[in-house]
Amino acid sequence: MTRIVHIEIDDRNLPPPTPEIEQERKVAMFDLLEDNSFAMPARADKDVPTGPFELHLSIREKRLVFDVRQEDSSPAGEFHLSLGPFRQVVKDYFQICESYFDAVKTLPPSQIETIDMARRGIHNEGARILQERLEGKADIDIDTARRLFTLICVLHFGG
Repeated sequence: MTRIVHIEIDDRNLPPPTPEIEQERKVAMFDLLEDNSFAMPARADKDVPTGPFELHLSIREKRLVFDVRQEDSSPAGEFHLSLGPFRQVVKDYFQICESYFDAVKTLPPSQIETIDMARRGIHNEGARILQERLEGKADIDIDTARRLFTLICVLHFGG
């Protein structure tokens, strides 16, 4: 079963999220657990865990850490990714989200839709970067990458 069945985010050292950020996080976690695809690629040098998986996300020493475990909590793999490739797209995503949250309070639907399309485009770019960074470490589909990118944004918010 190549999927994530449990996810934890280590946000102990982060400032408290805004209500909007907390809502994004809850929706992303719910959607991720409802439907995701996460597999460890085959390797010649060792057996590959098949899942289901638990995922523990954190930022340690300015690196994004994916601590992947089997359902029984035994280690399956740990990946440390540089935050550098994510910095600009996360910054852009937060800026467009702020515009979106402000727009829904005052602007007509046509303008909200335009901002939301831009938000989705930046979100897709972040998901694509994540898929590239995980290449050879974990195989994820685009929907899983999008949801994980949202969670990375929540972590990056304070990181």
